Amino acid sequence: MNDISAPTIRIEVACTRGFNKSQQSCEVYQHVHDIIEERETIRMGTTFTIPVLSVLQVEVCTDVDQYTSRSALQFNFYVLQDQDGVTETITHCAEEMEISHHMLLPARELHGLWESLIYEEGIKDSVLAFAETSMLFARKGVDKNLITCNRLALFHGPPGTGKTSLCKAIAQKLSIRLNEQYRHAHLVEINSHSLFSRWFSESGKLVQKVFSEIVALLEDERSLVCVLVDEIESIAYARDRISSNEPSDSIRVVNAVLTQLDRLRRFPNVFILATSNLTDSIDAAFLDRADFVQYIGHPTEPAIYDIYRSALFNLQSIGIVEKEANTSNRRLSQTAANTTDGIPSYEQATDPARPSSTMLDILLQVVKLSAGLSGRTLRKIPFLAHALYVKKETESVLNFLTAMRQAIRKVRNDKRLLLAKDRSAAEEVTDVSEKESNGSCMSKW
Repeated sequence: MNDISAPTIRIEVACTRGFNKSQQSCEVYQHVHDIIEERETIRMGTTFTIPVLSVLQVEVCTDVDQYTSRSALQFNFYVLQDQDGVTETITHCAEEMEISHHMLLPARELHGLWESLIYEEGIKDSVLAFAETSMLFARKGVDKNLITCNRLALFHGPPGTGKTSLCKAIAQKLSIRLNEQYRHAHLVEINSHSLFSRWFSESGKLVQKVFSEIVALLEDERSLVCVLVDEIESIAYARDRISSNEPSDSIRVVNAVLTQLDRLRRFPNVFILATSNLTDSIDAAFLDRADFVQYIGHPTEPAIYDIYRSALFNLQSIGIVEKEANTSNRRLSQTAANTTDGIPSYEQATDPARPSSTMLDILLQVVKLSAGLSGRTLRKIPFLAHALYVKKETESVLNFLTAMRQAIRKVRNDKRLLLAKDRSAAEEVTDVSEKESNGSCMSKW
């Protein structure tokens, strides 16, 4: 008897209102099974459409090869929420203050975000596994005295690396994966900067008010609530770094945040996400509460390649960049035909035995030139290339890559000039301070 079960292929099906799971799930299963059967390999994250009413998209969330059994399919059906997010405010001292942004999940505006995020291999898998295990332990009632699980993840790294986007994508994924356990799902993004407002002395009370709103949502056991605190150092600043000259309210705010986090931990239906650009400034007690701490750095060369590859595919699909179908290199065409988007993968592009290709040579040059840039900057490059150096509706892929190379050089040069200007301004301030100090000493004599 064989006790080893076949690995499950996870399938996520995005639907619109009107989809009837009980009546249409068999039809969906048949279409999906037929497509998976006819393909030898399928990359995790592959999406396709099927001719079923109210079904928007099907995503394969497992890597499939020729040895994977096609019989064990696990489906997650979900309906995208079309409502816009709501900004939550409170009235304080007769004025309204924005304290958070509340969104129902899974949200249409976050649809496709997870798939678009490109990091080092393994990061997204680890993050999602942590989130799902955290919620599993909470649902099963694991003894907190024996196993600590605070359901709190911290993502840190330089600005523009996609930390906040990753948090929102995780919340979206959880709402999809757990929609059988929870009827409703919410994402509450706390505006940490507003808590240090003109009413600085009231910041501790404002923290309590914000978290009281979250607790109200959590009291519904059928609701999953994901809480996102961007730039957590704003409200969880290291208390040992607060000087005696600063207002004592700074310490009260940190104490209030830690107390409220412990309060939320009592609810099994909450998951907390936080980001930071300055981990050295975060209070040690907060860091100790984080179960999962992940560094998100600047994209590596393979990640940069995939970011540009996906951007070029999108521009080709809508006609802004011409496809490479007219190339005279037949061997390259055959290589590209084995890919889903006509542009070979990074592994194919860097294979020493690949056919000669000017397009790939230039693309790899562009990738190397982009090393050290943030993900946010990388995604601006195609737009800047078109706006500054193409200036027409449609361009060949070779000319567009050349324009991208020019845009990257401009971005780097602009950054150097900006840093040089900042240094010059800082030196001027130092010189003025030294002169004033010297003048003060002279006046004493």
